[in-house]
Amino acid sequence: MELNDIIAAFITTNNYELTSITDGLINTTYLLENKDQGKKFILQKINNHVFKQPEVVVNNHLMINEVLRSNNYQFEIIEPIPSLTGKILVKDKNGQPWRMLSFVENSTTFLTAPSLQTAFDAAKTFSYFLNTVNTEQLPAIEDSLPNFLNFEKRVADYKDSLKNAEPYFIENAKTEIEITNQLLSLPNRWIEMEKNNQIPKRIIHADVKISNILFDQNRNPLAVIDLDTMMISTILYDFGTMIQSYTNTTQEDDGTAQNNFNPEMYKVVKEGFLFHLKEKLTPEEYENLDYAAQVAIYIQELRFLTDYLNGSTYYSIMHPEHNLDRTKNQLELLKGLREYLEANGFQSGKV
Repeated sequence: MELNDIIAAFITTNNYELTSITDGLINTTYLLENKDQGKKFILQKINNHVFKQPEVVVNNHLMINEVLRSNNYQFEIIEPIPSLTGKILVKDKNGQPWRMLSFVENSTTFLTAPSLQTAFDAAKTFSYFLNTVNTEQLPAIEDSLPNFLNFEKRVADYKDSLKNAEPYFIENAKTEIEITNQLLSLPNRWIEMEKNNQIPKRIIHADVKISNILFDQNRNPLAVIDLDTMMISTILYDFGTMIQSYTNTTQEDDGTAQNNFNPEMYKVVKEGFLFHLKEKLTPEEYENLDYAAQVAIYIQELRFLTDYLNGSTYYSIMHPEHNLDRTKNQLELLKGLREYLEANGFQSGKV
């Protein structure tokens, strides 16, 4: 089934325009304009190498949307558009799953926060979204990425990569391995809190980068998008990855970065995150926010370093040292965050 056959499964006209959207890293995405109706849609091939059960992704999306609607959610809701035969997923000749989603007109996205105010607004929007979906009775969504937040496994995978890596990789990443090993116990408290049920299970977005907020032309938030990674875990992860994403003043793969942590961004993102969630968080969650930010950065660094030692088989790379540059960047970001927390009397989680 060719691309035009996929399109024909969703719309009845040949009078359309298709434009590739290249911002995403996982799925293949197009903007589809039905010229007859003057309507635009998102057409997307779900990467079933990453999302091995695309039906779970779709079902989770539908359940989350129902919760949003039933709780008078005030932002736009991205709706799956059924095919002409009523299916949400349409498979091509290679068995790849495709879907169509509603499109929000006159919207824009940012890869990095253009201002402190926009970062605050994005964090506040995610806060409202998470507060809305975390009802008393959580929807029975399934895990679309099994073991994605299994930090014990992340650490074990790293240790395995150390054992099996080519000597060149070990030597080349000697400094980064040394720092990583010094911090290896950093995630332990997180792992123990989860094992002992000290922090509640909540619905989380799991990909709260600013590019997953749609804004209008005046930078007012319009919608939370990309619900593919929604899962039940600890909300600390969403806060941590928000900090990991928003506070970096450089590109994630800038291995020469120094002082790339923005403390002002940290303050406004934390304020925005707590805006709708502060009353909902347990004392354990609230007290571990600063710690969670460190763990999220560390785990991302650990994943980059693990992939580098494994020969860069997971993350796409532009050159052989790409993952090592990403590792260096995250270590510098973590260093800046920990220095900031220590200087301001917060718990730096020293190990």
